Amino acid sequence: MRVLLLSWEYPPLMVGGLGRHVHALSTALAEAGQQVTVVTRHVPDAPPEELVDGVHVVRAPEDPLRFPATGSTLLAHVMSANHTMTRAALRIADGARYDVVHAHDWLVAHSAITLREKLDVPLVATIHATEIGRHQGWLPEDLNRAIHSVECWLANQADRVVACSHYMRWEISRLLGVPNQRIDVVVNGVDRELWRVAPASVAAARLRYAGSGPLIGFAGRLVYEKGVQDIVAALPRLRAAHPGLRLVVAGDGPHRGELQEHVDRLRLRPAVSFAGFLGDDLPAVIAATDVMIVPSIYEPFGMIALEAVAAGVPVVAADTGGLKEVVEPGHTGMTFPVGDPDAMARAVSRLLRDQTVARRIVKAGNRMLDRYSWDVIAERTLRVYRGTVTGELDLASLTHRPAPESAPAATPALAAAAEQTVVLSATG
Repeated sequence: MRVLLLSWEYPPLMVGGLGRHVHALSTALAEAGQQVTVVTRHVPDAPPEELVDGVHVVRAPEDPLRFPATGSTLLAHVMSANHTMTRAALRIADGARYDVVHAHDWLVAHSAITLREKLDVPLVATIHATEIGRHQGWLPEDLNRAIHSVECWLANQADRVVACSHYMRWEISRLLGVPNQRIDVVVNGVDRELWRVAPASVAAARLRYAGSGPLIGFAGRLVYEKGVQDIVAALPRLRAAHPGLRLVVAGDGPHRGELQEHVDRLRLRPAVSFAGFLGDDLPAVIAATDVMIVPSIYEPFGMIALEAVAAGVPVVAADTGGLKEVVEPGHTGMTFPVGDPDAMARAVSRLLRDQTVARRIVKAGNRMLDRYSWDVIAERTLRVYRGTVTGELDLASLTHRPAPESAPAATPALAAAAEQTVVLSATG
């Protein structure tokens, strides 16, 4: 198939899990013999167009406009980028023919819908997260309501919508107003080879970040909904139980300053390393930890949990969202109630104290990874593409396990929002 993917980020432009997902999916599709083109934003020192890993990558340069990607100008910045991405896509589509357009999240909605209409091909949209979900059922500001409106527009304009978990299928249906029969569950994947790290690299990372005691870690964007503040709150108890314990925080984001202030108030700065965005160094740092923590308040899937398992590290995760479908308590990881630092500390301590349990969990997790390989994910995605084009979908074959008999549990605020049918049209 000839596939045109639209993504806000793609290597070397990487912000979070979205870029890793689109890169892995597009290369796996290309390896499976599909003709894949990715249109994304340009960054300095990256070629405007290239063929890499079998994928035709087109990077649209910014127009000479100055809209900072923060605050009240965020939407203007996104719209400006969508204009240039649309023009870039139309240039390469001149004389070509695509079978499907695949949009990844609201950030490329305007470009995706324009291309669907101009090229007269079906549109598949993957909704990686929702604005109302990030805010636990609330849309506090005009900007949040505007983003929610764009998400609703994209999801309802798309011929098919892809969700990364059964939990997200529930969220897209109930919070964005998309009928269940138009939503397919195709989980995220993990590349095992990427997370198999040479012992020398692991030793170097431990030398840099660990001290005389255990090393625990977090990786992800530093935003409130990722829950890093709960790890910080659990540190005094953990360090009392495990002298010399240290924490490495891999990632960056708007919550970083507040987290550092929290660490300083607890007088824990020597015990915490804010490593920033690590890129290619991330696998070694994760592999160097004794336990990785995924403390998310909101998590559609939780790809970092799979990546930690692939790196050979046991996971402690919040019992929420898509994480509940990845981390099976006591089998493929340990879990704790959302927002409960004491319970988190107990789960982490259990793994640090009992290496037999930790090794058993890593072994069980590795057996689980077979169903999350990118070649499997690519094949499921192709079934969605083909079914969208032909109008015939084998929904049962798309999921890696049967759907839950009942709707996945949501937070009270999200459940209340769903009951009130909080859906905004594109016109408000």
